[in-house]
Amino acid sequence: MSALSKLTIKSVTRTSKQDPMRQRRQKLMAGIEEQLKAAAAAVNGESYEVRRKTWARNKDGEKVLTERMRKVRAWFFEQDGGWYVQCKYGSKALVLGKGGNAVFVKALADVEGALQALYAAAAGGELDEAIENMMKSKRTTEFESKRSERKAVAVS
Repeated sequence: MSALSKLTIKSVTRTSKQDPMRQRRQKLMAGIEEQLKAAAAAVNGESYEVRRKTWARNKDGEKVLTERMRKVRAWFFEQDGGWYVQCKYGSKALVLGKGGNAVFVKALADVEGALQALYAAAAGGELDEAIENMMKSKRTTEFESKRSERKAVAVS
C-alpha cells in the first residue's frame, strides 16, 4: 500500500468524443500541410511522395504491414497564365467564397503563400461553413442514391 500512498489518486470520467467540426478542421489542416510540402517540392522541380503503411500478403500468404510510397496529388494547377489553388476536403473542392472554389496566383512560388492563407483560414474556423455545406451535400447525395437503389429493388 505504501507505493499507492505516494501517488495522487483522483476520480475522472474521460470524454471520449471530440467536436466533429474540430475533427474536420484538423483533417483539412493536415491536408493543407501536406500540400505545403508538395508545393515546396514542385518549386524545386521534384515530386512529393509520402510513406503509407498498408497491409499486404507475403509469399506465404500471411498478412504483413508494409510501407509504400504514395505520390501526393497536388491541389494546385497551371491554367490561364497563372496557378489555381483549390482547398479540398476529401476529393471535392470547397467553395471558398463568392461562389469560387480556387485562389488564383501568378507564379508557382506564390502557391505556398496562398496555401498558408488557407491554413490560417482553416485554423481560424473561417472554412467551417464551407466544410459543413460540403458534408450536407454529401449526405443528401448518399441518401438519394440509397433511395433510388431501394426503388429499383422494389420494382424488380
